[in-house]
Amino acid sequence: MGDTLEFNDIYQEVKGSWNDGRLRFSKQNVVYKSSKTGKVDSVSAADLNHAQWRRVCLGHGIKLATASGHVYKYDGFRDTDFEKISEFFKTNYSVELTEKDMCVKGWNWGTAKFSGPLLAFDVNDNTAFEIPLSNVSQCATGKNEVTLEFHQNDDAEVSLMEVRFYVPPSLTDERQDPVEAFAQNVLSKADVIQATGDAVCIFKELQCLTPRGRYDIRIYPTFLHLHGKTFDYKIPYTTVLRLFLLPHKDQRQMFFVISLDPPIKQGQTRYHFLILLFSKEEEISLTLNMSEEDVERRFEGKLSKNMAGSLYEMVSRVMKALVNRKITVPGNFQGHSGAQCITCSYKASSGLLYPLERGFIYVHKPPVHLRFEEISCVNFARGTTTTRSFDFEIETKQGNQYTFSSIEREEYGKLFDFVNAKKLNIKNRGFKEGMKGKIDEYSDSDEDQHDAYLERMKAEGKIREEGNDSDESESESDESFNPGEEDEDIAEEFDSNASASDSSDDGDDSEDESAKKKKAKKAKVVKEKKERKPRKEKKQKEAGGPKRPMSAYMLWLNSSRERIKGENPGISITEISKKAGEMWRGLGKEDKEEWEIKAGEAKKQYEKAKKEFKESGGGGVSASSSKKEAKKPAKKEDKKRKPAGVEKDKERGGNDSFKSREFIETSEESSSESDHKKKSKRKKKKESEEEEEAASTPPTSEEESD
Repeated sequence: MGDTLEFNDIYQEVKGSWNDGRLRFSKQNVVYKSSKTGKVDSVSAADLNHAQWRRVCLGHGIKLATASGHVYKYDGFRDTDFEKISEFFKTNYSVELTEKDMCVKGWNWGTAKFSGPLLAFDVNDNTAFEIPLSNVSQCATGKNEVTLEFHQNDDAEVSLMEVRFYVPPSLTDERQDPVEAFAQNVLSKADVIQATGDAVCIFKELQCLTPRGRYDIRIYPTFLHLHGKTFDYKIPYTTVLRLFLLPHKDQRQMFFVISLDPPIKQGQTRYHFLILLFSKEEEISLTLNMSEEDVERRFEGKLSKNMAGSLYEMVSRVMKALVNRKITVPGNFQGHSGAQCITCSYKASSGLLYPLERGFIYVHKPPVHLRFEEISCVNFARGTTTTRSFDFEIETKQGNQYTFSSIEREEYGKLFDFVNAKKLNIKNRGFKEGMKGKIDEYSDSDEDQHDAYLERMKAEGKIREEGNDSDESESESDESFNPGEEDEDIAEEFDSNASASDSSDDGDDSEDESAKKKKAKKAKVVKEKKERKPRKEKKQKEAGGPKRPMSAYMLWLNSSRERIKGENPGISITEISKKAGEMWRGLGKEDKEEWEIKAGEAKKQYEKAKKEFKESGGGGVSASSSKKEAKKPAKKEDKKRKPAGVEKDKERGGNDSFKSREFIETSEESSSESDHKKKSKRKKKKESEEEEEAASTPPTSEEESD
């Protein structure tokens, strides 16, 4: 058996939610690290005095108790782990791992036992359930009842709100009320914040960015009290995960960031970070509300009774001593401007991204902290609006993606070197990505590595500079490409011809000289148009002929495509071809020889089949190609045909004066009105003629009889 035992996917219950992590047993201590928060719980081996092995909902669990009264519970073990853990405890900790059965009868009456920070409810000497008293937020008493209310956890799908205990009256001791005794035992260990006593110190009117406003911060021995005009917050020191002290980019201000888990709540809003903003020039003299002996005994030289200095230094020093956690500051990273941060945008707000020694932190709206160990990969992406900036994307192992956009192009080299030095997986590294393992193991992070994106951005910058200077020199204009270049050339040629014709018509010598000068100037700019090479005619496919054979690479790709998809789930078609090309280039001669032999055999079969096809009288053009050829002359004839109206206009004379659109519309309206009047006159004339004709004709014999 080794010196350590390590277990992955071990769960710890936190206010009704299961947090996974890693557990390690060593000779010196027991260490558990949460995957969600990165918080580390360390229990010294000398403090362990009790260990239990129990059957729980997630397999099997271990309950560890220390001499100081703390209890730690970890679940997710297998049944087969019991023997090796028990032997390890006996050998290194001198503690026996005992098996304890849980009560599963479902009875709701039993005995309540207070053991350290736990309230255990036992039925027939077997534990039915346990309540961590640190999760209790309030305790209320009735006549024979005690009600416990609990802190809520946003990560838990189902939360336990309250539990009620019926406490029967005591028959032995009438002087002590059993309900009050039960409530006192709960409140002595419960996480109920009560501002009793005086504050250690008070900081007045500090500027707070999240939650926004100005707050008085009162420092108590066990919690922090934020007192504002609208809201009050009480923050226990046990909920503080990390402390950060970050310099602003202007070098005149400082951020002091407090990471909280669980977060402070205001309605439906959750504040996972408390961010204070200080000016470096602001000074303060601080006196602690404690005697010098108490300060020395409590803080062991970390603080003194009377202190003076910058306000941010005093706040960070006091918080560090009370919370007993290290303060994280930026590492060796320096951006293009010399600052230790990068200006960027996250979501809709602009802020600052700080590369730290073990992660990234973004302030301030919304604050984001990402540890390197929870980062799956990073990606450098082209900016969506302009090429003068780029985006920095971070993808976590849980599948979340954070995009920090609008980063200046000059910051790319510094940020890439930093990410590379920290050995983070870069998503769009190109060919080097396939050799990532070798680079991490055998090469130095400061070595020059090929970066496709960096080279592309340099090339674009060079092209842009050459495009701006294209009017000054011919060589630079030839190397760069300007989208409007061809149009400018055409316009310049047209103008030069026009000036030549004008100058030839005009007889003044001065105009001739000026036209010649213009010609000479424009001759420098106008380029000689290269004659277009005739397109190569495509080989027409023979109808019914044999199919051309595949190359060695294509044969290898068809057999390896499914394997590439399996090794890289979610990969796109373009990335498959890119990856396959890298893999093919990396194959040795012996591996390629197998596929080249297959390709050679396929080629021989193709040539043989082609020969037989031609001997049998094949070789005709396919139907599709013949149809295309039939269509071509018809198109040319259609182009040659001209409408009859155009030819008639040419016969009448093509030099008619130009008519505007308004004139044409008005003329059409007037002509239509005149046509309408003519028609109405003709109709009236016809009606009058019919009347006269009817009057002049004599009636018939039938009409007379009627």
